[in-house]
Amino acid sequence: MRVLTTAADDVRELLTHWIEGSRLVVVALCAAWCDTCNEFRASFERIAEARPGIVFAWLDIEDDSDVCADIDVENFPTLGIYRGDVLLHFGVSLPQEGTVARLVDEMATRTAGSVDAPEAARRLPAVLKRRLG
Repeated sequence: MRVLTTAADDVRELLTHWIEGSRLVVVALCAAWCDTCNEFRASFERIAEARPGIVFAWLDIEDDSDVCADIDVENFPTLGIYRGDVLLHFGVSLPQEGTVARLVDEMATRTAGSVDAPEAARRLPAVLKRRLG
């Protein structure tokens, strides 16, 4: 599975998985100017390739501000992990391939939402749905 972006076709594919609700969706919130994000991108893509049953998306907080502007990103990379509209995890992650891979694998077994997540992060699937609406 390739890493999806906000290109029109990618957004439609991402929304299909979110609406379906059975597949895990992992969103990396990053910035083009962030060296850590740029270094992490290759690791994120390898994690995605190794997990074809999970959907991975890359959002740039500036280039994709129409989608994620309300989400307060304090540091990079920040990951949001969803099953359907349910946010399972939201937070800064160490940009280490093994650490992120273990986090994704752990979240793949969960169905309960995160209680500490900001409301803007919870609304991300709805914002994308409206964008195509």
